[in-house]
Amino acid sequence: MAITFSDLHTESGLKALDDYLSGKSYISGDKLTKDDIKVYAAVLKNPGGSFANVSKWYNCVSSQLATSFPGKAVGVGLGGKAAPAESAKAEAPAADDDDDLDLFGDETEEDKKAAEEREAAKKSAKKKESGKSSVLLDVKPWDDETDMKKLEEAVRSVEMPGLLWGASKLVAVGYGIKKLQIMLTIVDDLVSVDNLIEEHLTVEPHNEHIQSCDIVAFNKI
Repeated sequence: MAITFSDLHTESGLKALDDYLSGKSYISGDKLTKDDIKVYAAVLKNPGGSFANVSKWYNCVSSQLATSFPGKAVGVGLGGKAAPAESAKAEAPAADDDDDLDLFGDETEEDKKAAEEREAAKKSAKKKESGKSSVLLDVKPWDDETDMKKLEEAVRSVEMPGLLWGASKLVAVGYGIKKLQIMLTIVDDLVSVDNLIEEHLTVEPHNEHIQSCDIVAFNKI
């Protein structure tokens, strides 16, 4: 049920608010709500000791609002008297209890830019959290005369973001020919194993030692 406070710029209005706040910390419930903000906006200043309950409540709301405005204020005075029509409009009960009260004004270009930068940072963070895979690769030489040490050097010389070469060993194939089995870890969004093979390992100058490559195992980490 909506609560109505009138003439909060007068002693009679403050007296009614002071009586209502007796034994209470906030206008509604036990936490700061939009009801407190609306009433706070209608009270011109802290009334002091004349209305102890209002003064205590006013200080409490002020301290909580201060955390939302961390900048150092220099103090601003407002002259003139509020028009009765404006005061009545501010104090009228809300038709919808869920109406929002904009404490920060219209969104500026700086606010929009900051919001866009935050969204970009979130997307970047998600990209960094991309999955990884462990791959076992068979690298085959042309024949038994291929220098396997140089073949492995050629393989490991391929470098790109998201690619990490691991342990390796030579495995006998037959007729004196050996193949290189090598482990690698990749970041899925950055490295394609097919492209690694087709565009790096089996093209010049690496194909001087490497005849072909096969994926033996591919596991998500």
